[in-house]
Amino acid sequence: MLNPDRPKWGGSVPPVAADYNHGMVFSRPSSEVAPRRVAVLGCTGSIGTSTLSVAEALPDRVQVVGLVCHSKCQLLAEQCHQFRPRVAVVTDRAAFDSLDRSAFPAETELKYGDDAVCELASGADVDVVLSAVVGAAGLAGTWAAIDAGKTVALANKESLVVGGPLVTELAAKRNAVLLPVDSEHSAIFQALTGHTAADVERVVLTASGGPFRGRTADELESVSPEQALKHPTWQMGPKITIDSATLMNKALEVIEARWLFNLKASQIDVIVHPESVVHSFVEFADGSVLAQCSPPDMRLPIQYALLYPHRVPGPAKRLNWKELNRWQFEQPDRATFPALELGFEVAARGGTCGAVLNAANEAAVGRFLDRQIGFLDIARCVRAVLGAHDFDPTPTLTTLLRLDGWARQEVARWTPPRTR
Repeated sequence: MLNPDRPKWGGSVPPVAADYNHGMVFSRPSSEVAPRRVAVLGCTGSIGTSTLSVAEALPDRVQVVGLVCHSKCQLLAEQCHQFRPRVAVVTDRAAFDSLDRSAFPAETELKYGDDAVCELASGADVDVVLSAVVGAAGLAGTWAAIDAGKTVALANKESLVVGGPLVTELAAKRNAVLLPVDSEHSAIFQALTGHTAADVERVVLTASGGPFRGRTADELESVSPEQALKHPTWQMGPKITIDSATLMNKALEVIEARWLFNLKASQIDVIVHPESVVHSFVEFADGSVLAQCSPPDMRLPIQYALLYPHRVPGPAKRLNWKELNRWQFEQPDRATFPALELGFEVAARGGTCGAVLNAANEAAVGRFLDRQIGFLDIARCVRAVLGAHDFDPTPTLTTLLRLDGWARQEVARWTPPRTR
């Protein structure tokens, strides 16, 4: 489990990206050919099901030994029959109590709760933990895996948004490996391989722009949840889809990149690329720029994280060079989508800001989906709560967890302004 009583982080960030080819966090050179034994945390979500698609296509490379879901027990049972994992964990009490145990294979042990998630993530028969639980709830499993010195394929960006320096410090102490799954961070990682942090001038994350690219603030005041959930490029869960529409997802990715690659906030930028084929850029000190390109298919960065450093043919889509004509880039509209600016502010300030930003956003998105606040109220609410919290530059995990709960309570009490 999370240990809220660990000492305060008080030193400098460990050199997580000091050597992108043989660094502490990113490389564990290996000639192994045995299948990677993988536990999938968040197996019924979009990243989880894409991960299992990779496992299905590469059975000689990926062995699923554990699955975790929140409440979709019917889908979990189907996955268990296909992959025959040793253990399956359900984190919703009501769902676990009402599930049909006869629907699961006899060899799969069924367990409940966060303790079971952490036990699975730290198990001796697990090589790679794919952390894809949505939101701050994913931190517990990520933490347990890192504490056990595992390789973590990190799709749960909130682990670094909430506890960036604490997570990277623990990874350094435990010789754990963090491999990015987000397409943007995977692209940066791939471009950085073979280079050192001193080589990097800046990184540029690409953003699709979401469903409301080009809209004005006045047009967005009356946006419905149904409209916000229609992403033009990616198929994702509701929370991350709303975050993409507000550009909060890109704000969280800015914070993630700050800790994952040991960058300053000033070394990170964002550009809108509607086609979602160029996943990010790295600009080096000599002016050279490298980009990673592929169709918008999450199975590619997932496979790269699961099998790193090996590259083998897999199920991901390929670029059709005969159909390519042009790629479009434009600057993000930070005035209309103020959530993006919050990401840069939090990345620069650090401390407790990430935990408060993330919790407030999760709660505000929930209120929007429940039609209690408007689309533009999400960023307004998050900024208000962030500005009202008691900032601590070097928090303990106890402080971060306390402020997570506080921020959610503040969002529940927040009232949208009457005049706009």
